[in-house]
Amino acid sequence: MICALIMAGGKGKRFWPLSTEKKPKQFLNLLGKKTMLRITFERIEKLIPKERIFIVTSKQYTNLVKDDIPELCLKNIIVEPSSKNTAPCIILSALTIKKYYEDATLVVLPSDHLIKDDDEFINTLKTAEKFIEKNEHSVITLGIKPNRLETGYGYIKCSNNYTNIHEKKIFKVHSFVEKPDAYKADKYLKSNSYLWNCGIFVWKIKTILDLSEECARDIFQKLSEAENFFGNELKFILEQNYKEIESISIDYAIMENVKDIYVIPCKFHWDDLGNWTSIERYRKKDKEENVVNENSIMYKSKRNIVITKKKALLNNVENLIVVETEDYILISSKEKEQEIKIARELVK
Repeated sequence: MICALIMAGGKGKRFWPLSTEKKPKQFLNLLGKKTMLRITFERIEKLIPKERIFIVTSKQYTNLVKDDIPELCLKNIIVEPSSKNTAPCIILSALTIKKYYEDATLVVLPSDHLIKDDDEFINTLKTAEKFIEKNEHSVITLGIKPNRLETGYGYIKCSNNYTNIHEKKIFKVHSFVEKPDAYKADKYLKSNSYLWNCGIFVWKIKTILDLSEECARDIFQKLSEAENFFGNELKFILEQNYKEIESISIDYAIMENVKDIYVIPCKFHWDDLGNWTSIERYRKKDKEENVVNENSIMYKSKRNIVITKKKALLNNVENLIVVETEDYILISSKEKEQEIKIARELVK
């Protein structure tokens, strides 16, 4: 039996001002009429019935999840008292899902990634499930072959050892690699040994809980304590213990310490829509490579991203990001867009 966990608690700070703490990017229609969360849910539902799909989110986003996925049972919405990165949310979710499907294989995936070719994505997960059935103590992660120089992603270095299942190669992971500088990213791009880490994992629930107890003992113990309580007592204990646990990613807390971990190089198209220039790759451009809406007028201007409600005229400028909402107007250079999440802290 296979279950899915969709992580939907991120704040999407690099998409400010469209993405806000009240309504972050997973609840926005960035590339069409459906939210990123809705698209993710419908994709995984092609493999797993909704009864076995769980969504973990922060307390403040619970109603947004209910509104976006109204057919999901309330028990399938796992609520964190606050955002503490991916390790606590995955451990909390595994403890919760274990109550319903103790022996299940669990697919963990972000809510805000772009994936094209759903059939190939589903077939890849079927391969991962098959591997885990035969190797219950192992962990599978999915990797994407780089197609551009990218310093914003983590990487996976593959070893030379691999096995074949369903005509797909499954490599033993040599190591996880931090976000590189441009020089290293160029080397990784030209190598056949490195893949982008897309943050999708497949494992047995028992395996991830055993690894959590071994590698993230403090988080595991504090969250396990809450299992003995119910109702308001459960909420109180969980909130108190959540204040004391470390905010840390699953990669740092667990994956970098796991020896029995494998990666499937994926053939489907994948992208982490993490900033405004990532949207640029999928929106229609004019002849000067501007991404514009019908209200925008470009005069001798190139390679700009303009999303406004009022009519906007850009005169002799290049490589700008201009985004207007009801409350704010953002104007940023593309070159420094990574600093948007820092600069926004100045906004009161």
